[in-house]
Amino acid sequence: MTTQTTFYLSQVLGRKFYSSDGNITGKVKDFLVDLAALDPSPGKPVRPKVIAVKVKVGMYERVLDFSSLEIIQENRSLRIFGSEIEEISTAYLSNVIWLKESILFRRIVDINDKKLEKVWDIRLVYIPSGSFAIAVDVGFSGWLRKHGFLAVMEQVSSWFGMHIPVQQILWDDIESVDIATSKLFLSKSTSKLTTLHPSDLADIIEDLDKATRTYVFAALDEEHAADVLEEMEPNAQVQIIESLPLEKAADLLEKMDADEAADILDELEDHKVELLLKEMERESSEEVRELLEYDDNEVGSIMNTEVYTLSADLSVEEAISVIRKGQPEPMHIHTLFVTDDDDRFISAISLAELVISDPSKLLSEIMVKKPMTVLDTDKIDTLAEIISKYNLLSVPVINAENQLEGMVLIEDIVDDLLDKRKTK
Repeated sequence: MTTQTTFYLSQVLGRKFYSSDGNITGKVKDFLVDLAALDPSPGKPVRPKVIAVKVKVGMYERVLDFSSLEIIQENRSLRIFGSEIEEISTAYLSNVIWLKESILFRRIVDINDKKLEKVWDIRLVYIPSGSFAIAVDVGFSGWLRKHGFLAVMEQVSSWFGMHIPVQQILWDDIESVDIATSKLFLSKSTSKLTTLHPSDLADIIEDLDKATRTYVFAALDEEHAADVLEEMEPNAQVQIIESLPLEKAADLLEKMDADEAADILDELEDHKVELLLKEMERESSEEVRELLEYDDNEVGSIMNTEVYTLSADLSVEEAISVIRKGQPEPMHIHTLFVTDDDDRFISAISLAELVISDPSKLLSEIMVKKPMTVLDTDKIDTLAEIISKYNLLSVPVINAENQLEGMVLIEDIVDDLLDKRKTK
């Protein structure tokens, strides 16, 4: 007999469990692991420790302490022996999960590759200090092992000088997204999903079924959730908003840019839109209402109203100081706008131009004298030609009184053109 150091959950499930005197005491049904990190230091790997085993004895199931158990390999077969068999209660245990029940054959997020995978098996290691889960098998080899075909296929593959690819993900790099385990894996402070770019996370959430999609989305903090919602496809956005409580949905819409929130509301039924607008804070609600009044083919319907304005009599140095004190969102200051006291548009200056200009010069000296603008009621179709002809990244949007209403970014035009192409 030799001590087995590495094994898979599929290799022990259903196996007989022996007492120290060699008597069969039941069959293994599942392993309970403690999710707490052995070493919480940053960068240290997380290796959940097996603390209990569920064993079926006749018609009943017992949960036994794993600390005195040993895994032995005999003639290619694994056996679990217990020198001291002690039954324990899991009622008061926290931060624990059953591997088969919660992870096996369920979907997880591969944090590195930013995609969903199905777990076919779980790799564990047995050492003198205990057994630990170290990885999940999401590849063909795991599927074969699960169905009992791996040994045969490995033999056949060897005849042709081939090998069966192994696709495993370390425990540190996975996140559970199934409803059954979300309450254990998805916490706002520790979820690995928060490390993903909103666009990547949006793609993952869109691939989930509606119920799981809502559960995972609700586990994100509001700031991150708003960023992710902006990146999702319209039908998924609508499903998320309609599935959330009214107050929660309104909070998310408030944290989004007004044009993005308006796009979502434009897809909802009128009575739902009115309920959400009434639930939102007054300032945010009024801003979105104004955008909803535009026809779908008007520039105002896709403009971004989050703009940063400055006075023409400021020096470059003073303008930079004002921006620093205001601490605006970086995405809102790629282009800065010069207006008068009545919010009438004068000109636009890129942040790059501002940074490289002489600090002592006034904005009136460095701004474009005859800037390109569009009216909020102009047709969207005219934007692509303007941006292409004048090589612009954004276009100021004004009303009939020459007051600045917002701006249209090149990405807004691209998104609009793509949406139209999808509907053709």
